[in-house]
Amino acid sequence: MNYLSHIYLSGQSEEIILGNFIGDHVKGQQFLNYPPEVAKGIYLHRQIDSFTDSHPVIIECIVKLRPAFGKYAGIVVDIFLDHFLAVNWSYYSLEKLSTFTKRFHAVLLANFFQLPSQVKLFVPFLIQNKRLQSYASFEGIEKTLRIMVKHTSLPAETEFALKILEDEYQFFNHAFNRFFPEIIHYIETKGEFKIERPVFERGRRVEEEKERKVGEWVQERLK
Repeated sequence: MNYLSHIYLSGQSEEIILGNFIGDHVKGQQFLNYPPEVAKGIYLHRQIDSFTDSHPVIIECIVKLRPAFGKYAGIVVDIFLDHFLAVNWSYYSLEKLSTFTKRFHAVLLANFFQLPSQVKLFVPFLIQNKRLQSYASFEGIEKTLRIMVKHTSLPAETEFALKILEDEYQFFNHAFNRFFPEIIHYIETKGEFKIERPVFERGRRVEEEKERKVGEWVQERLK
């Protein structure tokens, strides 16, 4: 999972949010150098990654991208998951995505000097470009992938990733909505907090409404 999903799964604690956000940049036992709640967020980040990487639904998604991305396919799937969380946001959060993003930015600014040095370098760009909100669009995904190609070992196959996402959009959306409630349950079971989210009537009507809205989004995209 990428930034949006990790932050969402942190609950309301600013310290856990901070720790979860920097989790990839704190190696080994270094998390013990942080305040207890921040360390808890770092450890939570590792639990989320472990659960996600071993989940059968996510493995199905990774297979779709492996021909072009090989061992890096999971990184692209992480970005796709953030896209579908942004697209389905109203089903998983009680606040608007823009409000959620502003609250997260405030956490980063208030704790800027606690951030690892490499994180400090990209945080201003993350805030300025509203990276979390940008995941909702193909353009935002494309920009994120191109940045990663430039600064990491991710193969330069952005066009392939976008084509797969467009062609298999319903598959990935369905996969996300199968997987995400399960990781929410896992986090709430492991952690000491609940993730506040809307309560919808269970049943086919809700699922059909989800599929209808996503279908409309795809058709608009294809115009």
